[in-house]
Amino acid sequence: MEEDILIQISNRIKERRREKNITVQELATRATVSKGLISQIENSRTVPSLLVLIQIIKALEIDMNEFFKDIQSKAADSPVIVKRKDEYECFEKEYAVGFHYQRIFTQLINLSTVDIVILELQPDAIRPLVETEAFEYKYILSGQVEYQFNKEKIVLNPGDSILFDGRIPHTPKNLGSTVAGMLIIYFFEEKK
Repeated sequence: MEEDILIQISNRIKERRREKNITVQELATRATVSKGLISQIENSRTVPSLLVLIQIIKALEIDMNEFFKDIQSKAADSPVIVKRKDEYECFEKEYAVGFHYQRIFTQLINLSTVDIVILELQPDAIRPLVETEAFEYKYILSGQVEYQFNKEKIVLNPGDSILFDGRIPHTPKNLGSTVAGMLIIYFFEEKK
């Protein structure tokens, strides 16, 4: 399944859950899965098995045909792909306050995936240390950001960049009083 289709499915689950005013915990209970799994699926951090996906769709009380209507690959026949600013998809990650993500581009390349995101980090943004199943490249566009890795802290200024294995627990902190901006590129390795 192509990455852009997975993102569409994740977004559709989140949208339908919110439309029905169902919490993540309620959906998890109805689908007999964990709250953490629902959160990871909605934030495109994990791929649900077919059985779990069907359980979630049934728990949302949506017809299968309706759920999958209009979900299709966005891959173009042309080798040049243009994505306009107004087409960027906003998304949230679990346990994060003041983090505003916009997905710029996601593409499956030789069975691996590259996901490019802009993160606007509010001055009071908080979240615990997280792990991502990807290598992460961060380029600081504006502001001063401190990256925490377990006990190590690294301060980055505009123009600085960092590359690390996202499986190392990490989180950024905005050190300034205005929004800090970052260009983020996630490199998801091929799973064998």
